[in-house]
Parts: sequence; C-alpha cells; structure tokens
Amino acid sequence: MKILVAVKRVIDYNVQIRVKEDGTGVHTDNVKMSTNPPDDNAVEEAVKLKETGKAKEVVAITVGEEKAQETVRKALAVGADRGIHVKADSYIEPLGVAKILKKVIEKEKPDIVFMGKQAIDDDCNQTGQMLSALLGWSQGTFASKIEVKDKLIQVTREVDEGLETIEINLPAIVTCDLRLNEPRYASLPNIMKAKKKPIEQLIAKDLGVDISNRIQQLKVEEPPKRKGGIKVANVAELVSKLKNEAKVI
Repeated sequence: MKILVAVKRVIDYNVQIRVKEDGTGVHTDNVKMSTNPPDDNAVEEAVKLKETGKAKEVVAITVGEEKAQETVRKALAVGADRGIHVKADSYIEPLGVAKILKKVIEKEKPDIVFMGKQAIDDDCNQTGQMLSALLGWSQGTFASKIEVKDKLIQVTREVDEGLETIEINLPAIVTCDLRLNEPRYASLPNIMKAKKKPIEQLIAKDLGVDISNRIQQLKVEEPPKRKGGIKVANVAELVSKLKNEAKVI
C-alpha cells in the first residue's frame, strides 16, 4: 500500500498575525513559517501505518514556492520515504491545488491520500473534498481515528451529534483532525538522514492543468477588538441589553 501525504507551509501557529497597512494581506517577511498543524497529524498517521506494516511507502508532497521544500524535508525527517515539490511562485486556490494533486496521483497511484482537514492560514477546508470529486474516490473528512482493513478504511469523525464512524473503499481521500494523534518530533539523526532522501521537482505550469485563480481577495482586516464587560443591576436590564444592544434575542 502506498500513501501520499499533502503538506502545506503556513505561518507558525504561535506567531501573532499582523495585517498589512494597505489591507492587501498579512506580513510574511521575517516571520517564522512551519508545517500546517493538521498536516503534521496526517504525516504521523501515514508513518504509523508504515511502521505497523500496513503501508510500504509514504510520499510527501507540497505545492508552493522554493521555501515550501522545508515542509517536505520535515515529513522526510519524521519518516516519509521520499518527497515531491510542485513549484508555484504565486498563491494557488484550493481547486488549483486539487487539480495538481490529481495529476500527481494519476502518476503515483497511491491507495490513500492523507492531508490536514484545513489550513490555518485560510481555513478553506476545501482541497480534500475537491480532490475526491475530481478523482471520483471515497472520502473521509475530519478523521479523529483511522483503521485500515484490507481494501477498506474505517474513519471515525466528529459531527454535530458526537462521533460518526464510516467505512469507505480504497482508494480514498482522508482529511485529518488534530485529535487523530500526537505528532512526533524529528530527531537530529533523522533530520540529517532526510537531507539524503530524494525530492522530485515539478513545475505547476508544466502539468497541463488550469490553476488560474477564480476568487479575488478584496481586503484583509483585523477583527474588531472586544469591548469590556459590564455589570447589570437586574434581570430586566440584562434582557433589555441583550435585545436592544446585542440584538441576540
């Protein structure tokens, strides 16, 4: 069984996001970048399946600028066997990423594709579902527990009412939740070994897919600052403020 894991380079989750003065985006210069946290869970789950003998090869893939290779190197240090970097100089929307992944999947022919349920920089939560639709594959989203059984994969996922367990046929797309596992830290010897593992270089424009953006970002602005709370004298005043000021009842 072969597993393909998609990873994305984003601003580190511990960094305080600063919006640009002109509202065109957020500051990324001299800002610490790291792998999207749910993608770390996806890599960890793939490596665990390899360690238990259920998978023979784990391939990490990323789409982005030259520095995006760092996320692939991290996945290699954790336990992935080889990497693929699809170079793109500008931002690509989830649909474009899904089309690129489809092209690579047609060549690599994996049995399972893992990725994070969403990226923390845009919260789109779209790539996995779009990729599933393009390929016509089964999908299991927001996975908090995974069990592989022959040609089936059992996915436990969170829904509004609690937990839902589904069983889907392979090949399948699975998007991973933070609750799925606890990602390991890469040891120094494994980081050194990862430098010798191969990373295949591809160019997004050469794959023959339309990756033009269809959504125009108009403005980015910080959320309004929260106002301090107040004390009310009685229930009647509380109801009045909720109705007339907060307008929640």
